[in-house]
Amino acid sequence: MNDEQPAIDELKIAYQDEHYVLVDKPAGLLVHKSWIAKEAKQFALQMLRDQLGQWVFPIHRLDRPTSGLLMFALSKEAATKMSLEFQNSGVEKTYVALVRGVLVGRDTIDYPLVEILDKMTDSKAKSDKPAQNAVTRYQALGHYELPYSTGRYPSSRFSMMRFCPLTGRKHQLRRHMHHVSHPIIGDTTHGDGRQNRLFRDLGFSQLCLRAQKLSFTHPYTEQQIKVELEDDDYWKGIKALLQDKTFIVEG
Repeated sequence: MNDEQPAIDELKIAYQDEHYVLVDKPAGLLVHKSWIAKEAKQFALQMLRDQLGQWVFPIHRLDRPTSGLLMFALSKEAATKMSLEFQNSGVEKTYVALVRGVLVGRDTIDYPLVEILDKMTDSKAKSDKPAQNAVTRYQALGHYELPYSTGRYPSSRFSMMRFCPLTGRKHQLRRHMHHVSHPIIGDTTHGDGRQNRLFRDLGFSQLCLRAQKLSFTHPYTEQQIKVELEDDDYWKGIKALLQDKTFIVEG
C-alpha cells in the first residue's frame, strides 16, 4: 500500500454545524498520531484542530490508505451521541471502489471476519476471539477492459463498485472483496500484486477505495443529513483512464 504522507495545507470541509464536522481525508493521511507510523508528520485530528482553532473528537476510523469522509465531533457529548449512532447502525456509509474482474448486479456478502492481529492492531487484541459478524452490500456500477495483460489473457477487466457496509470490522471491505476473489485495486495486503503493478505503471499507486457518502439522523435536530463528496483528483484520473473502456456484460 502506498502510505506516503501527502503534503496538505488544510483539510477540505464537506459539512459543518455547531456539533459536527466532516472532512475529506486524503489517502495516506493518518487520523491521529500512531507509533506504527513514526515518520508521519501530519494527522487529520491535529490538522482539523488547528484549522478550526478548537478541540475536535474523532468518532470513527478510516484506514490510512482510504480517502473520503471522516467525521469529528466538536464536543465530548456530541462524540458520544454520534458514536452510538455508528454502533447501532444509524449511520449509512457508502464507498466506491475499483476491483479486479467482472462482478455484476447487486448482492450481499455475509462473511464473518476474524480479528486481524498485526502491528496495526490495538494492543488489547486477542488471537482467540471468535470471528465477528461482517456484512457488506454491493452494487456494480460499470465494467472496464484495459488492453494490458496481467496473466494468461491479452487484456484485463475491472468493475467499479458501490459498497454499503452494515458492520464496521477492520479492513472489512478489503477482506470481503478478497474473499469473493475480486480484490480492490491498490490493496497490497489483500489484493492482486499483478493488477496493482499494472496500475502503478499507469501512474496510480493508491488504494482505489473512497468513502463517498454518509447519511445519518442528526442526534440534536433529528434532521436527516446526507453528505456526499465529489471525486478527488486521483479518482478523476482513474475515471479518465477508464473512459471509453467500458463493455457490456452479457447475460
